[in-house]
Amino acid sequence: MDMQVLPMDLMQWLTETFAGEFTLTALVSMIPVVELRGGIPFGVAAGLPVWAAFLAAVIGNLIPVPFIIVYIRRIFQWMRRRIPVLNRMVDALERKAHLKGQKVTKYKYLGLMLFVAIPLPGTGAWTGSLAAAFLDMPLRKALPSVIAGVLIAGLAISILSYGVVSIL
Repeated sequence: MDMQVLPMDLMQWLTETFAGEFTLTALVSMIPVVELRGGIPFGVAAGLPVWAAFLAAVIGNLIPVPFIIVYIRRIFQWMRRRIPVLNRMVDALERKAHLKGQKVTKYKYLGLMLFVAIPLPGTGAWTGSLAAAFLDMPLRKALPSVIAGVLIAGLAISILSYGVVSIL
């Protein structure tokens, strides 16, 4: 098999098929900061109907959540030991988690859901999961709050961007 053919076939699949566009939208939505707030418009621009872009973005946005809640503190400890040059970045992320966590603490899981649901910069599944991890929220309790928040944010972005009719 010619090595030049495979990347082009993959690019063609990602950009010219429904499954590829769906997958690419999910991957874009996994990126911190972009998340589903950028994933839904990306998916629609790629050619997906709004409902499919919503579904792909929600799935992609939720994939990292359990890993962040369960493992991020261990990952930060490992990074501090093995890659000291990243200590400043880890410190900044921990500060951000603690600051955002203060907003969540008062209302616990409802607060976490509302925090994730607000479609503004600095909120979302990644930051909410980071806050949940640093507040020692158990995955089985934090995950439903994050999922509900992501669904609400996705609906808000879809409705604000494309209107109710385009979603139905």
